[in-house]
Amino acid sequence: MTTNETERPRRILIFHGYLLRGTGSNVYNANLARVLVRLGHEVHLFSQEHHPEDFDFVDTVADYEGDQVHVRLQRNPRFAGRCTVYRPDIGGLLPVYVHDRYEGFEVRTFPELTDQELDRYISANVAAVRGVVASAAPQIALANHVVMGPLILHRALGDSVPYAVKIHGSALEYTVKPHPRFLPYAREGILGARTVLVGSENVAARLFAILNEPSLVARTRLGPPGVDVEAFTPRDQETNVAALHRLVERLATVERTGFSSSATKQLNILAEHGVPEWPELLAIQQQYDPAGIDERSPSNVAKLDPMGGPIVAFIGKLIISKGIDLLICAWPFVRARQPQAKLVIIGFGNYRECLELLLRALERGDLTAIRQIAQRGRALEGGPIDRLAYVEAFLDGLVGLERDAYLHTTHDIRRSVIFTGRLDHEYLVDLLPAADVLVVPSTFPEAFGMVAAEAAASGTWPIVAAHSGLAEVAQALSEAVPAEHRTLLSFTVGPNAVREIADRLNTWLAIPAEERERLTAAARRVAVERWSWQGVARTVLAACDGRLDELPVP
Repeated sequence: MTTNETERPRRILIFHGYLLRGTGSNVYNANLARVLVRLGHEVHLFSQEHHPEDFDFVDTVADYEGDQVHVRLQRNPRFAGRCTVYRPDIGGLLPVYVHDRYEGFEVRTFPELTDQELDRYISANVAAVRGVVASAAPQIALANHVVMGPLILHRALGDSVPYAVKIHGSALEYTVKPHPRFLPYAREGILGARTVLVGSENVAARLFAILNEPSLVARTRLGPPGVDVEAFTPRDQETNVAALHRLVERLATVERTGFSSSATKQLNILAEHGVPEWPELLAIQQQYDPAGIDERSPSNVAKLDPMGGPIVAFIGKLIISKGIDLLICAWPFVRARQPQAKLVIIGFGNYRECLELLLRALERGDLTAIRQIAQRGRALEGGPIDRLAYVEAFLDGLVGLERDAYLHTTHDIRRSVIFTGRLDHEYLVDLLPAADVLVVPSTFPEAFGMVAAEAAASGTWPIVAAHSGLAEVAQALSEAVPAEHRTLLSFTVGPNAVREIADRLNTWLAIPAEERERLTAAARRVAVERWSWQGVARTVLAACDGRLDELPVP
């Protein structure tokens, strides 16, 4: 893109339709809007965020009541550009790709919606977008997800405003692929776009396979998410200690509605009587806000000491697809070598209670209970019975003296595992740089390894599952480090996954500190060069304009 194209202010409409904090696509759109505003552009952002006024780049908020628009906030812009956030009236029903709780909404997955409910959701958003097009006259637009953002823009914009589409993985895998009912919606919206941006080559291949439209290939380009390389940055140990102290103080002052002491007590009682069924776990979960910050997060984070022992982090949804069970099963092998190590688990989700049960079973040395958990699988997060085959394979191979040694290190394992509940980026920037390693053990395809890229920018070594978009992040980072250390960036998801995770962690933590600093500095340079948000903004503008020759082909 030429300098003139980069700097010329544009009026840009972005349709997201979800919140602006928490999960990947939410963070993507918040950061994209922010950098566009800082670059001087005028952004019109469609979201269901309850508190858009919390974001410094937002200067106007427009809420809808039916067809009526009410400007709730109007303030002087802080940056060179402007941003208005619009919240269409969707009747309180929020369709999602993976079920979760959202305060103030009735939440259902897209397949759970009737045709009438789906039509109502689409119509409300189309009408709202048309109104903004008539009043604000955007020049270009961006839709997010495979459904329903592209469809909404296609119907609302017609031929008046060109648009691009940013594909995020969840809609593709959880909605369109398993439910052909949504394929026509996806085709209509995506085939009307000038450009389709995918976060990785893996996502491109999956998109082409599902839509099976040859003309789509010529308009698809690589457009990974970005990293705030100014916020996520390496720090020395003293600065990390100070940052963690500051984080503890902040957490002590905020509302903490997440996992509670009462939930802990109830789980302790349930664990004494074997592995409970999902309804019993759900009853506990319904007594607190699963998407909240843990009640005891300040005291838990206070246990982290970068100078007192290694810190290993997990950041992500607490669901089976994220592979957190593999990491927890690997943890005793790490503690055998690193008795002072701490594992900090940052996130929320339906598998939280089962993870707590898994830790209690490990602490008791109860391999029978662990096997029962593995046999029930997704049934313990509210889904169908789906065995944890890789955990079972690990248990099958754990025999004799090795089993005895393994169980010897599990008797007080919960003292070394720290949960925080949900922590958004404003907190992660003080925690992630303090970790020595971040593990991303997802067993399900990921559109892009965003959290791994943030770790690399923070000077924290990422170890990721060697598949989908995660593998492409590992590959990019491996090009900057010596050959003998490249295997430490990833592991194979399979029957040997637990042992491979433990091996990668122990090998990395055994490398001398100076050498680790050189390796993480090399990874940081890759993150800055490839994944900064300014680069993402330039990519999005080129995609909306249809300047395909300026963008990399997957």
